[in-house]
Amino acid sequence: MKFNLKFLLITLFICTISVAQNKGTISGVLTDKETNNQPLPFANVLVKGTNTSANTDIDGKYSLSINPGNYIIIFSFVGYESVEQPVTVKANETITVNKVLSSGSFTLKDVVVKSTANKEKETALLLDQKNAVVIKQSIGAQEMSRKGVSDVEEGLTKITGITKVEGRGLFVRGLEDRYNSLLLNDLAVPSNNPFKKIIPLDIFPTDIVSVLETYKTFNTNLYGDFAGATFNIVTTATGKSQTKINFGAGYTINNNLKKFLISQDATSTSDFFGFSGNERDLPSALTKTPSNQTLTADQAANGFGSGFDVKSDVSPLNTSFGITHSEKFNVGKKDNVFQYLISLNYDNKFQIRSGADRIFNTAQGNYDNDLVTTQYKFITNSSALLGLTYKTKRLSLTSNTTYLKSTENLIQDQLGYTNSNAAQTNGFIRMNQLQESTFLNTQLFGNYKITEDERHTIKSGISFSTTQYELPDRKSFKGIKMDDNTTSISYTGNSLTRQYLDFKGDQHISGLLEYGWKFGNEDLSKSHKLTAGYSGYMNKMGSEFRFLVSQNLNSNSATFPTNTPDATLNNEISNNNFTYREGTNSTYKAMLEEFINAGYLDLALKFSEKIELNVGARVEQTHRETKYKSTGSFEDPYQKIINDKTDILPSLNTKYILNENSNLRFAASKTITRPVIMESYPLEFVNPDGTIERGNEFLTNSANYNFDLKYELFPTNKELISATIFTKMIDNPIERLFTNSAGSGGQIITYGNSNKALLYGAEFEFLFQLERISKSLSNFSLGANAALMDTKVTIEKTFENGVNNPETIAVDDNPSRKLQGASPWILNADLRYDSEFSEKWKSSMTMVYNVYSKRIYAVGTNGLDNYYEMPFGKLDFIWQNKISDKFDVKLSVDNLLNPSYKIEMGANSRIPITESDLTVREYKKGVGFSMNVSYTF
Repeated sequence: MKFNLKFLLITLFICTISVAQNKGTISGVLTDKETNNQPLPFANVLVKGTNTSANTDIDGKYSLSINPGNYIIIFSFVGYESVEQPVTVKANETITVNKVLSSGSFTLKDVVVKSTANKEKETALLLDQKNAVVIKQSIGAQEMSRKGVSDVEEGLTKITGITKVEGRGLFVRGLEDRYNSLLLNDLAVPSNNPFKKIIPLDIFPTDIVSVLETYKTFNTNLYGDFAGATFNIVTTATGKSQTKINFGAGYTINNNLKKFLISQDATSTSDFFGFSGNERDLPSALTKTPSNQTLTADQAANGFGSGFDVKSDVSPLNTSFGITHSEKFNVGKKDNVFQYLISLNYDNKFQIRSGADRIFNTAQGNYDNDLVTTQYKFITNSSALLGLTYKTKRLSLTSNTTYLKSTENLIQDQLGYTNSNAAQTNGFIRMNQLQESTFLNTQLFGNYKITEDERHTIKSGISFSTTQYELPDRKSFKGIKMDDNTTSISYTGNSLTRQYLDFKGDQHISGLLEYGWKFGNEDLSKSHKLTAGYSGYMNKMGSEFRFLVSQNLNSNSATFPTNTPDATLNNEISNNNFTYREGTNSTYKAMLEEFINAGYLDLALKFSEKIELNVGARVEQTHRETKYKSTGSFEDPYQKIINDKTDILPSLNTKYILNENSNLRFAASKTITRPVIMESYPLEFVNPDGTIERGNEFLTNSANYNFDLKYELFPTNKELISATIFTKMIDNPIERLFTNSAGSGGQIITYGNSNKALLYGAEFEFLFQLERISKSLSNFSLGANAALMDTKVTIEKTFENGVNNPETIAVDDNPSRKLQGASPWILNADLRYDSEFSEKWKSSMTMVYNVYSKRIYAVGTNGLDNYYEMPFGKLDFIWQNKISDKFDVKLSVDNLLNPSYKIEMGANSRIPITESDLTVREYKKGVGFSMNVSYTF
């Protein structure tokens, strides 16, 4: 197969070169009449009746290679009048065609961005933002490429007020993941990770994305679960016939080419690509329903497909590769269009994290755990997209199938002490874990013009998804580290454990049906619009957790090589010194069913040339049924918690056009916040170091009241200045808190509803071309955005059931504090330099910086202060090169400053703290260097 692929690529390359030698070239410069004939970048140049096209570069230059013949060239740009020019092309000759485009009779109100290719451009997205009534920001494929963005999560951080935290998703206006919602092509999709509100967006490669849309104000066609933002991923649907392959490699200091531990079960070729076998499945000897079963020697020795052994090696470079192929055809006599796109992508990375890992004891004010944790992670992400689109004059129909698979092989070593046993500084815990998640989604969506003039339209879609999140055979042992290569354990006290966690999203079905009617004016661009629609989804999922522990028999201890304990342990089992027994309790299984049904009505009114108003309401009905088993007998029936609620969610968005280049906007709405699945799920997730994450099945939804006022100025089609003030009032905000577990130490992270929260703040953004300062800076542009926010949360001293609130500040009069997860300020900035080394080699260098401020990670209880996430700044450099029409090369340096990621306990605990270092968690990511090369056929 390898030989055939190489042969095919070489043949295609030779054919391409031989054909190109007989072609002619059309080149030239497009200029903009509206800016005194300045170059017009990102305009479209199309050979009429063919799929041959090009876009002008930053200097308005273009070049087309085409077979000899007579053609008509169409020059176009969003909001400008198109120009046609006949040309005659001769073999091996170049003809020059320069053109001037102007807006002519077009105004901004005449512009409707219909082309997906155009919407990927920064200038078109700025225009879309300018014309929209709702407060919306987008980033397209062009800008993501320029800024070196490789995944969706990173791309969204380039939008005002958005930051990401490794492993914890996106924070919008300082609000964490639980306040966000995700749409895929306007249709709801589930998370494939119960610990995250939305799919971890770093597994979405940007190669399958056209535009990332971010809505920071609510509109009735969006789901009511809205407080931070709603993200809509518009998948790519290129109108070009082309094939693109890319390959990348990366090196991160102290991560790659270093000593690296990986499970012996994760060293095969299939493991490298993220497709492991079933060797970690639950042993067949275990009964379907848990019991206090003790395994026989044969079952304990031979029933597990994987073991504790790890391989010590040197971590190679990170790698990535992908291929995207698209075709476009004219079908039938009416020039109906059919196009398809296939995209396959894969990337991996080797990651090492090492640093302090502690929790505090509320009884004594000292460390309960004081560990140095070192993690070795081998991470893979695979994706596939198949897109089919059929378009006629009045119908656009698209079918997309998206598959995402992510794996993380983790070896975690923890050295120090637990349970306040400070005398034992060489306590050692090793965990061997595989985390697998899959997401499969199929969508069918379309638009139909009921009337040819687009006065009546219908938009509809349906989506089906399945997800799975697994931790199969999560193994750990706990004992004493005798030396660098030897560990001693006792078989009692859960020293050897094997855990199995499986979350299955059996079906998630979402649908959308929307009718639009433009009325009140013959000119549709000046018409009012009435929109009525339905959107909703059904989500069914279940989970199962199994737990096995060591059981001592003829012996109570063993000593073995730390990296290769399997031989010793199997010998111990054969000698009847220990075995495994099931320690699963009756709470092992739970199920969730959720139905969301909503109808909405929106009226868009254009009162004059300057005033536009969108007013509407969404009626959203929620049914959520949780089934779980409480502590007791395995035979006890399921407990049920049923929540039924109907929310009426009004929305108001207004825009006042101050002049041709500036707008004033106001938005007000009521929305809700639903908890992350794990936050409200009746499951206790136990880690080997004694820390626990526990859901709270009695959490309630938050109610949010949102207000935004925004001014924006567009000096040119490439520049922006904006300022926004906003406020949110939240009833029953959901927050993370920590407390000590009952019994022998350990910490519980859980979730609760506070009473009320008030947020208010401001956002600022600008994008400037620096030639305003000096002509010598004409190749430079500077962009920056910042968000400032203050918050106040009030809490109840006593809950409704009479139980005292465990929060540390609950003893105060009128207790209040900052909102958990909210950053008082955020800053993003980028400086760009564009240049040309030759006629074909064009370059763009960008320096990108983002930083967030200190914020509450978890709320303190039982006398301890809060845990705080400390400020973290990230500086990246990206050098994007288009060496020719075919070759692109991107060089990146990531995390140049390499600061420490740090969580600290605050200094205002109400009990004496005997430790001098309040650090809870700390590590460094390392500075990363990467190169990506792509070739387009």
